[in-house]
Amino acid sequence: MADTKSGRYASAGSSNSVVPLVQGPANLECKDFQEYLRTRQTAETLEKLYNYPPICLAVFRELPELARQFIIRILFVDQPVPQAVVTSWGAQRFAKEQTEATSCLSDLNVWRVTAIPGGLSAWELSPTFKKSVRQVLLGGGKPWPMTNTLEKDSKPRDIAFLDSYAMSRWRCVLHYMVGTGNRNGTDAEAISPDAVRILLHANLMKRDERDGITITRQGFQFLLLDTRAQVWHFMLQYLDTCEERGVSLPECLSMLFQLSFSTLGRDYSSEGMNSQMLSFLQHLREFGLVFQRKRKEGRFYPTRLALNVTSKEAATTMTVSDEEAMQDSGYIVVETNYRVYAYTDSPLQVAVLGLFTELLYRFPNLVVGVLTRDSVRQALRGGITAEQIVSYLQQYAHPNMKLVESAIQSKSCLPPTVVDQIKLWEMERNRFTYTEGVVYNQFLSQNDFVTLRDYAQSIHVLVWQNERTRTMVVQKHGHDDVKRYWKKYSKGGG
Repeated sequence: MADTKSGRYASAGSSNSVVPLVQGPANLECKDFQEYLRTRQTAETLEKLYNYPPICLAVFRELPELARQFIIRILFVDQPVPQAVVTSWGAQRFAKEQTEATSCLSDLNVWRVTAIPGGLSAWELSPTFKKSVRQVLLGGGKPWPMTNTLEKDSKPRDIAFLDSYAMSRWRCVLHYMVGTGNRNGTDAEAISPDAVRILLHANLMKRDERDGITITRQGFQFLLLDTRAQVWHFMLQYLDTCEERGVSLPECLSMLFQLSFSTLGRDYSSEGMNSQMLSFLQHLREFGLVFQRKRKEGRFYPTRLALNVTSKEAATTMTVSDEEAMQDSGYIVVETNYRVYAYTDSPLQVAVLGLFTELLYRFPNLVVGVLTRDSVRQALRGGITAEQIVSYLQQYAHPNMKLVESAIQSKSCLPPTVVDQIKLWEMERNRFTYTEGVVYNQFLSQNDFVTLRDYAQSIHVLVWQNERTRTMVVQKHGHDDVKRYWKKYSKGGG
């Protein structure tokens, strides 16, 4: 009889017989609103969300154009519409788009299949969704809390101030991620424990016994996103923790969309909000989505971060700082001697470079660093990959680097020697392949061992075997098959 034990096993080298089951850190998953609803919400939860008109309006706005046409055409029809009729609304050459629109509406539980007299299948809009969309388009229902009337603000805030405020608050979060949040003089306010918990929950940062809270691989990918995508991903992670806080997810999501439908530069009232929404408003204030002078002031201004957070096409009229303009055009020069020159005075950009380079000199508008084995390996230990480092250097490469003849002839504007060396430093750390599996030992006979080993090898789940000690390791997902085969073999008197 064979004895089994489960665990993780390390194999040196890159043998073809070793199949890694424990994969490296997962990449950052940035979901849009539809993906969020499809993957994280049940049909019952969706019905609860659709009780809030702002959420329904956001869903409608994010649907494919053809799907929006279907909804408008049947929104005021009080009986199911045969599927054949809906199909006839589109030309045959758009059959693929029509299938995608139909599937999207079904996945979001916006409409459902029902039977009509004669046995035909028909589409019927969700009654909750239909009622909410009608309210949004025609008016009626309860007024939104933030629409309460206000006296004219004696000290109104203009759009330029709101843009500057929003980015300064959001940079506090980014500075904390790269380790400068509590030590930097600019953007000096540290982020709250709630914000730290969200970063840890999202796996953008992790607790390390030696280094404290450090950035993760996903966190580095997060820094490479544009600001709108960063804020949206961060808010999705915040919404995941709503139930832990005892806050209603539909109410938070509804308020977030109300802000996205607001007017930039206009002030709104918080007088009609309950205590939970006032607490949510303070968190939005910390992240830069709203501006409020004092916590108890009944007036706030949504910023452009709030208006763009749910929109695929973010507004392009935001006041662009010199720092952001420089980042868009590229500010990094990499030489073949591994020197890195960054034409920036942004503490955030310098801190990101410091994650994988050894900084040598710092001038008013120039930072000089060098890529070393130790600096790159330090980044690799933190979960950052060589591909991410190369991608970051390419993404923000100075325009002049792209004009070099070698860059024109190749796909990358970086020196090939630097790219190859960074990847070689990563390969130095990949000498072991970790595989989660089950160990079989204590066989009563050599024949039993050989029989079970050959079977495991035939179904490609054998990880390692030692014939002398009659020990073998199989992949965890193949354990059940091998175990069934062993029982069958044993009963047959094998």
